[in-house]
Amino acid sequence: MEETPSRVLTYGGEQIRVNLIPRARPGTTLRIRVHPDLSVQAVIPDGTSDVDLDKALRQKTRWIWQKLRDFRAVQEHATPRTYASGESHFYLGRRHLLKVYHQPDAPETVRMLRGRLEVSVQERNALRIQKLLELWYFTRAQEVFRNRLDALLPTTLWVRTPPVLKLQVMQTQWGNCSPGGTITLNPHLIKAPRDCIDYVILHELCHLKEHNHGPAFWGLMERVMPDWERHKARLDGMAEMMLQK
Repeated sequence: MEETPSRVLTYGGEQIRVNLIPRARPGTTLRIRVHPDLSVQAVIPDGTSDVDLDKALRQKTRWIWQKLRDFRAVQEHATPRTYASGESHFYLGRRHLLKVYHQPDAPETVRMLRGRLEVSVQERNALRIQKLLELWYFTRAQEVFRNRLDALLPTTLWVRTPPVLKLQVMQTQWGNCSPGGTITLNPHLIKAPRDCIDYVILHELCHLKEHNHGPAFWGLMERVMPDWERHKARLDGMAEMMLQK
């Protein structure tokens, strides 16, 4: 395959740049991803010919354009965060109103009470409120993700030893599975509905057995979560709002 960093597609009078990501790992399949930040990537296995690459891109051009259109529509309704009382923030798929209390002599805390996210700060500073919320989300994600992983393991009979679970903020992924079997999840995923969280965890658990997105992988996904496509679509639709800062 010619060493080309990107390809440009044209659809509906719009030019779409697709970044090419070479992958040498055995079993990798050619796949195309459209991310909430409007970037487009094509993962290209070793040995892929220009003819096969161009064919795959042509077949997916309309789908890529539609995904970009959907993400832009969500962005149009998104407003920058100010971290002031009255904003809504997601947690487990539901919106919760933010209430900020300025209490100079009290400990700084975050708690959920009657459907509200209440933040107590010693100084009314948007960046400080943001950091406190991020820490709260991270702590909640550690507990919820571990509980959901433990609950789902009995359905994945090929997993004999519970995998190592890590959290890491990622710009374009909800999760990944390392060659050594470590599952990494994006803490922002805690803002998604539980079924969507389960979908991502099961997706990564399937990668412990099938390291690529071939037919065997999707067969596993169908077995453990027959309606996975519905949850993936819901997660994709909410991605821009949940990753909004």
